[in-house]
Amino acid sequence: MIILTVAGLTLKEAGRRKVLRSLAGLTVVLLGLSAWGFARLDAEFGGLTSGEAKVAASTVLNLVMFGLSLIAALGTAFLAGPTLAGESESGVALAMLARPIRRSSVLIGKWLGLVTFGGGFVAVAGFAQLVIVRVTIGYWPPRPVTGLALLAAQAAALLTLGLLLSTVISPMASGIVAVGLFGATWIAGVVGSVGDALGNDSVARVGTVSRMLLPTDGLWRGAMNAFQDPSLFPQFADGFGESPFLSEASLTVTYLGWAALWVALVLGLAGLSFQRRDL
Repeated sequence: MIILTVAGLTLKEAGRRKVLRSLAGLTVVLLGLSAWGFARLDAEFGGLTSGEAKVAASTVLNLVMFGLSLIAALGTAFLAGPTLAGESESGVALAMLARPIRRSSVLIGKWLGLVTFGGGFVAVAGFAQLVIVRVTIGYWPPRPVTGLALLAAQAAALLTLGLLLSTVISPMASGIVAVGLFGATWIAGVVGSVGDALGNDSVARVGTVSRMLLPTDGLWRGAMNAFQDPSLFPQFADGFGESPFLSEASLTVTYLGWAALWVALVLGLAGLSFQRRDL
């Protein structure tokens, strides 16, 4: 009961922050630009009747979805920081925890509220983007629910990392570090893809290791695969490895299990750190 109460309060707090208005503004701008871009793409190709048009549509869709995932990453990372670190510095946490409330319950409640917020944002913004693509160019991805779920999982992984960081450093610093690691992991994934394309195992291993240390890029690549037309894979398989916005392979059950375990481990570390923190 306490966990759900804290989750509800966290959602209300997130809704009152200026970060939410900034996210909404960035999302509207991105959706407007994507609508214009897909309309131009339809005028250029005249429908999805060729392999080139499908590749262009899939690439642009994944590019826009990456923009949405970046907005979600920024929002969740900078919301997660003030959730613990800000309340600890202001004394709010001390007043709350003076009552017979476990710190673990507060932490899990805040995590649940932030996960709900991030997942809701991805679902609403992502579905709006898919509708825009359908209306403007007539394309609908083969597994939209899977793709959006993986983007929501990506946001959950990053905000969990943000919560852990917020137990040891300041709110602003925790958000900056979390987003920086998000970008670094994505770049490492691109480097690994280039290594795959060139047949260089050492370079390819950079992407593999980065996706194990922080699963955001791995989840993102699974989402890209879900948004792509599967008929493109045999025809353009040789060029997929060179593109940061196309993914030939779907995620394995083993990797999804690792991502879930990673989130649980990081959340557990955040709980231990929060227990030992002076309020």
